[in-house]
Amino acid sequence: MKYFFATFAVILFQFSGFAQNSFPNREEKTVASRVEILRQAMIDADADKLTALTSRDLSYGHSSGLVQNQAVFIEKIVNGESDFVSIEFQNQTINITGNVAIVRHNLAAHTKDGGIDKDIKIGIMLVWQKQKNKWLLIARQAFKLPS
Repeated sequence: MKYFFATFAVILFQFSGFAQNSFPNREEKTVASRVEILRQAMIDADADKLTALTSRDLSYGHSSGLVQNQAVFIEKIVNGESDFVSIEFQNQTINITGNVAIVRHNLAAHTKDGGIDKDIKIGIMLVWQKQKNKWLLIARQAFKLPS
């Protein structure tokens, strides 16, 4: 009978670990929601939302190697230099450790930067930090995907 209970306890323990890893927790859902709001704010060129979602100390890296701060990132989107017509995030993962969330996805977008239509597909890593009970984007790095 002891073996039955021991085996049952092991199975339950393994299942609970599986369940925790298989279903997003509340913080992951919150971060995913913030990522979605960011996506839409970039399409809408909404300076207020972009400001509210990002840290004043934002480091925003492009796949070309160019790095912008929060003010320049927002300015370039609002003035149309970075004009996103559509953005789709594909294969997104979210990993949270303490008050830091790392979000990875592929970005497929249609832009009209400088009035020129262009389709892009790049990899993205976002770093979010929970500050004063709110998730803020502190870093973003884009990279070229392997061919």
